[in-house]
Amino acid sequence: MELSQMSELMGLSVLLGLLALMATAAVARGWLRAGEEKSGRPACQKANGFPPDKSSGSKKQKQYQRIRKEKPQQHNFTHRLLAAALKSHSGNISCMDFSSNGKYLATCADDRTIRIWSTKDFLQREHRSMRANVELDHATLVRFSPDCRAFIVWLANGDTLRVFKMTKREDGGYTFTATPEDFPKKHKAPVIDIGIANTGKFIMTASSDTTVLIWSLKGQVLSTINTNQMNNTHAAVSPCGRFVASCGFTPDVKVWEVCFGKKGEFQEVVRAFELKGHSAAVHSFAFSNDSRRMASVSKDGTWKLWDTDVEYKKKQDPYLLKTGRFEEAAGAAPCRLALSPNAQVLALASGSSIHLYNTRRGEKEECFERVHGECIANLSFDITGRFLASCGDRAVRLFHNTPGHRAMVEEMQGHLKRASNESTRQRLQQQLTQAQETLKSLGALKK
Repeated sequence: MELSQMSELMGLSVLLGLLALMATAAVARGWLRAGEEKSGRPACQKANGFPPDKSSGSKKQKQYQRIRKEKPQQHNFTHRLLAAALKSHSGNISCMDFSSNGKYLATCADDRTIRIWSTKDFLQREHRSMRANVELDHATLVRFSPDCRAFIVWLANGDTLRVFKMTKREDGGYTFTATPEDFPKKHKAPVIDIGIANTGKFIMTASSDTTVLIWSLKGQVLSTINTNQMNNTHAAVSPCGRFVASCGFTPDVKVWEVCFGKKGEFQEVVRAFELKGHSAAVHSFAFSNDSRRMASVSKDGTWKLWDTDVEYKKKQDPYLLKTGRFEEAAGAAPCRLALSPNAQVLALASGSSIHLYNTRRGEKEECFERVHGECIANLSFDITGRFLASCGDRAVRLFHNTPGHRAMVEEMQGHLKRASNESTRQRLQQQLTQAQETLKSLGALKK
């Protein structure tokens, strides 16, 4: 064969080889494309749905990212006695406080805001609130000042108290301004409770060890109390502004009097009295509005109502008025307690459920289950006793206090039997009729 013919044959072979390679590559690409359409993801994409290269992002990945950014669904709760749900916070609410004039409710959450709600809107469709921002931190506890012109908060990261002043604007709203300096750091353990005396003479802070501090309004520590209770679980200032009380690991509630001189100068803190009768650690306690009654709940599975209107300086001890069973308190979960202003209704919370008791008879009258998506963080009656408020997720839920209205009916009926003149009977009958009509409108009137 001639040399030119051999060259032609070799060229033809190379050309055929290249064509065969191109055909093989095309078939391979077809298989890959078919595999992508069948599996719903590119062949280069990993099985977990995330591409190895940012530039090759898929619609599925973007959709997945959008789902992750969506806010968690709000817990839904309905009940015939639910009066309102306050839902402006975007984080979990840890504490709330009603103002002494009954006009406002303050709430704080981990969304770095404090909300001030108008109580007159509770039964309206819209619930107005004013917002105060907490710079670079969030509040875990909040309390109104006695004159309702300021409030204090405990800062989660700063471990200190901050005071916010409320300045009324011409449009009826408020401007909230934090004072230039926070209180100095003094506690060595997490703070669990704060309070302000209604006399305006002192502030109380209590930590989870055994420390309770009494402060002046300017941030000076006036006294340090060692509760000797192994640890503190709750502490509060009495509504009369004279006492500070705490409970903890021991089976009692200890009460101190904070004493001031005639000119308003601080003198000392002295032991006043103790609530003794529980056989296990005390979860929580509360005062009635006049500070003459106290209620407590313990890990021994009981709650107790006490008469604290005693001459403690003469060594007189409080009287035990009633003991009731609350088995949920014997568990590991913490319990919350609220006492109505007139001490006729006791609210107890364990987990996400609330139980209401008539303190005169010791009977359970209402139970609200799975009220919040988280454990209930705080319970409180408003100053009129008409509503019970609870928080535990991003909402405050307000309930009609039907046991309170029933207690009013019982009380008025008893007074009517003993009434001596017609004007008194008319007044009592009017109050009785009003309470009965309220219960009837709520579908809670017992026959």
